[in-house]
This record gives sequence, structure tokens and C-alpha cells, in this order.
Amino acid sequence: MKIPQVKHRSVLVTGCSSGIGRATAELLRAEGWTVYPTARKPEDFEALKQSGFEAIELDVGSSESIAAAVESLLGKSGGTLGAVVNNAGFGMPGAIEDLSREAMRQQFEVNLFGLQELTNHLIPIFRQQGSGRIVNVSSVVGRISLPFMGIYSASKFALEAVSDALRVELSRDRIGVSLVEPGPITTRFSTNCAGQGEDQLDAERSRYGSAYKRYFEKRRNGGMSEDRFRLPPEAVARKVLHALESPRPKIRYCVTIPAYMGALAARFVPAALIDRVLVCHVKQRFG
Repeated sequence: MKIPQVKHRSVLVTGCSSGIGRATAELLRAEGWTVYPTARKPEDFEALKQSGFEAIELDVGSSESIAAAVESLLGKSGGTLGAVVNNAGFGMPGAIEDLSREAMRQQFEVNLFGLQELTNHLIPIFRQQGSGRIVNVSSVVGRISLPFMGIYSASKFALEAVSDALRVELSRDRIGVSLVEPGPITTRFSTNCAGQGEDQLDAERSRYGSAYKRYFEKRRNGGMSEDRFRLPPEAVARKVLHALESPRPKIRYCVTIPAYMGALAARFVPAALIDRVLVCHVKQRFG
């Protein structure tokens, strides 16, 4: 569907401390967009300011922080905004049986509930202007559920469902909604996942305790099977740029070979065969 160009080339990008968010903010600024990047930690917020950005403090896991960030944004932008890129995300590895309710809830709070609460604050602005773009950064694991990342996968599956519904709901308003689905990207995500797992999983009580240790070491130091497919975060940023500027933005953008393979498998490969492949994958990784 053809979507009108945004009237204001300004964009809020969440999760810009490093990786995909930072690369997206840099590319969009270079392409002439006014970028309002967000960060949760004070040191990352200050680093963005030192780089010349109109940075905004935001913790998408907090309703109070979301409301304050939107107020700050509208003050900086004069009440206008062209687009939002929802990139901030959080993943914790572990077998589903080993995750506490709080660990499961936290991933949904950040990856879905907070993301959509922020977006809901911005939709009336887009509607009043008669244009707007929403880009949600999902993942290949939002199409194929990955063992030992099951709750993270579930939050991304949910984001895909919400984005599909929102795209139709906003079609009369000519507001574009696109999903970007990265595969393995060279960012701090793997290292952060390992840290979360080590901090929160009770490995001593888990049947996978010794396997977790090896898994986290590989996540932190390299050695994952998917490492050979990794692309830099700029590859994702370029897809985000297309979703923001194209008169006919795609519904979904895959990034990396595994992401394309996952999308095809989700559509055409029987679930039993996918299970068989993933069982082999788990045996190789965990024994």
C-alpha cells in the first residue's frame, strides 16, 4: 500500500546506547533526519549528547519514564514528529522451565508492553499531521521460536502479531507500520544475554547447569554457529531507512541469511521438520 511521505523528517529512535539503535540514529542523521535517540543509562545518554544528538532519557519498562520522554520529545520538536523506530529490547536466555515469572514478565514489559505504550502516545500526533511511520525492530526468532530463548521469542512473536493488527487499524490514517527482522548482528546483544543469564538463572538447580556455562562463554567470546552469518548493525539501519522513506514500505524486512531462511521456513516448512532441525541444533550446542 502506498503511504504518504512524512511531513516532518524527525524520528524518535529507542535503544540507542550502541548497536542497531546507535547505527540507525547515525545513518538517519546523515540522511537529513532530525533524530531524537533514547537511552536508559545516564552514561549512554551523556554519550549521545556528546555526539551532538538531542538525546532523551527513556526506560521503556516504566510508564512514568515513557510519559516524561514523550513530554521532553514534544518540547524539543515543537509538537511534531515524523516517525518512531522501536528498537529498544531485552533478551534473557534459558530453558523456559528455568525462568521465573518476573524474568518472563520483564521481557514482555520491554519488548512489547512498553514499546506499544510509547507508540500509543505518538499515534495521535501522526494522525493529526496526516502522516507517520512506525518501524518495530523484531527478530528472526519472531518467526521461528528458538529453544533456550523461548520467552524472548514469544515476546517477538507477540510484537509481530501486534504490528500486523496495528498496520490494518491505522491503514485509514495512512500511517505506515513495518517490521524489521534481523538475524545475527554484530552488537552487544549476545554479551548482554550471557550476563543476564548468569545473573538471574539458578544454574546449580537446573539440569542444563553445565551446558549454560559453555553456552554463555560462547555467547560472550564467540564460537556460536551463527557467528559466520553476522552483519554489522548498519545493515539493519539501511532497512529502517527504507521503511521510513519509501512510498511503499515493506511489511517485513529481513536482515542476514538466517533471517531470510527463517521467514521461508515459517511459511513453507512443516513444523515437525523444523523441530527435527532444532533438536539437532540443541544437541550440538548443549549435548
